[in-house]
Amino acid sequence: MLRLSPSHDKGRGTLGYVTEHSGRRPKLARRVADAAEIALTARKYVTFIDVVTGLRWLHTRHVDVWRQGRAATLAELAAVDEDRLLTAAALLREWATAKGLRPVDVPYTAGTRDRRELRFTSKDGQDPFRVHWLSPDLSEARVRRLTEARSKPPDLVAVAPLDAWTCAACGDTGPYLIMEDDRPHCLTCTDLDHLVFLPSGDAALSRRAKQESGLSAVVVRYNRRRKVYQRMGLLVEEAALAAAEERCLADEEVRLRRRERDRVRRAEQDVEFQARMAAEIARLFPGCPEPRAREIAEHAGQRGSGRVGRSAAARALDENAITLAVIASIRHLDTDYDRLLMSGVPRMEARDLVRERIEHKLDEFRSNVRA
Repeated sequence: MLRLSPSHDKGRGTLGYVTEHSGRRPKLARRVADAAEIALTARKYVTFIDVVTGLRWLHTRHVDVWRQGRAATLAELAAVDEDRLLTAAALLREWATAKGLRPVDVPYTAGTRDRRELRFTSKDGQDPFRVHWLSPDLSEARVRRLTEARSKPPDLVAVAPLDAWTCAACGDTGPYLIMEDDRPHCLTCTDLDHLVFLPSGDAALSRRAKQESGLSAVVVRYNRRRKVYQRMGLLVEEAALAAAEERCLADEEVRLRRRERDRVRRAEQDVEFQARMAAEIARLFPGCPEPRAREIAEHAGQRGSGRVGRSAAARALDENAITLAVIASIRHLDTDYDRLLMSGVPRMEARDLVRERIEHKLDEFRSNVRA
């Protein structure tokens, strides 16, 4: 259940000490504020996870591992120590309090059979990390939906491992593993071997099969190239899958029409976003030709591209994210970067070789004279 977070100002414990001395770390305070502002702009609330991933102390893949119950604490996966995480939590609280955000305490639960509460650090007291800071502009309906969503237990997670593994209970193996007591177990030992696999691809079928199934698990696999866990599908009861298929057949035509309307609406939203992004490029880089600004915005802001223009920071029209999009365009169109890569030059070395040219072009774009 979500509940209003109690004040953390009582006493002179670790958190109070860190907060009291946060003035010694103005640079970190600015970085925390920047990361929090981006998350707040994107979805009207901020979490500690948003901040530490924004600071690059943790990657989303680390958060995935933790949520799957495959790490005892989040801190052991972080690039900084536990005291540094406490400092960030304290700075987030100070920033959020100054902004007038509403604190809501949210328990984090592991995607394991025991549904245990996840721990952020090895220290006592997880409250500073669990707080969600909600914008006062967030509607009551949104708050209610958020409350309902966060109150639900997380999906069970079954991992499709890339390497050979052994069940901690029976010594056997299998196509999927479930974590219990921080150790891998096979589907048979976790009483999930009666479930069938439904691949991703049909959102309506997946959603309905999960609704019909009394027991289900999300199947993920680690992508070594992208360094993230990717959803592969669901494990559901066979009867539930059959029932879901019947429901999908019954309203297939209606769903096709709805998808077409949604496609048109998303395209219109993309055009509006890309226009705002092009205008921001023109403001930050007045010397950039208008067609070039539009081209950068259209390329970087393409839906589903995974480019910097689709990041939360870019959607909030963050100056750094916009600048990165412009730099990427210059790197590929105005330097020998691509030719260097094709000739076998390592990526980071190639970037060093074209850095001066990029800086020169950025200075040209920042001037008030259109190229």
